[in-house]
Amino acid sequence: MRFFVQLSYDGSPFCGWQFQPNVPSVQAEVERALSIVFGEPVTVVGAGRTDTGVNARHYIAHFDVSVWPDEETARLLRKLNAILPSAIVAEAFYRVADNAHARFDAVSRTYRYYIHTDKDPFIRHSCRCWYDFDVDAMNRAAQVLLGTHDFSSFEKTGGANKTSICTVTEARWEATDAHHLVFTITADRFLRNMVRATVGTLLEVGRGRQTPEWVAEVLEVRDRCQAGQSVIGEALFLTEIRYPYPLLTI
Repeated sequence: MRFFVQLSYDGSPFCGWQFQPNVPSVQAEVERALSIVFGEPVTVVGAGRTDTGVNARHYIAHFDVSVWPDEETARLLRKLNAILPSAIVAEAFYRVADNAHARFDAVSRTYRYYIHTDKDPFIRHSCRCWYDFDVDAMNRAAQVLLGTHDFSSFEKTGGANKTSICTVTEARWEATDAHHLVFTITADRFLRNMVRATVGTLLEVGRGRQTPEWVAEVLEVRDRCQAGQSVIGEALFLTEIRYPYPLLTI
């Protein structure tokens, strides 16, 4: 039987979602906890990789078990959360078809990146920038990203993906107050380091060092060296994953 589990996690203690030998990962902790709760070895497949330090407010992974315990789901979640480290929370279980796939079935993913421009002792998951930005210019530049493009210029080199083509359906900046900005981007798929490189590129426009039209040139050359520097991962959140079918909680 196949199930989805919905998670939230603080990425700070982990070297990303994906299991890696001898380093902490979100996947390893979730597999360990699920195996204890269900009394059998459990392997999880995530909706995608998040880099070191990157956070998730809404993450989906699938797993298979031979028997679903005869007890309330709320009790199972409490057991699971008691075993998981404090940086990871299991929020829901969903019964899905046996061929459902957390990664390949997802039709869109949304990320948000947080920036603050004034010293704030109460913000940990936000990027501190020491200058102000032209938000209108950054939004004009962000519009260039909409549609289907080859995002090689925003991809970490050495990736093993078969294609660098992605379709972006949302890309916008919002000033939540005088000193806080959030960038929201939605696409059918994301390349490794793509969001962080995109933010760094748009910040070059916001600082007045490049024009909004420059972003189109960066897309066209398909050269990572031509884009802006990647920003830190700690301020990045995966906030939504959508599927073409409804997810019904157990």
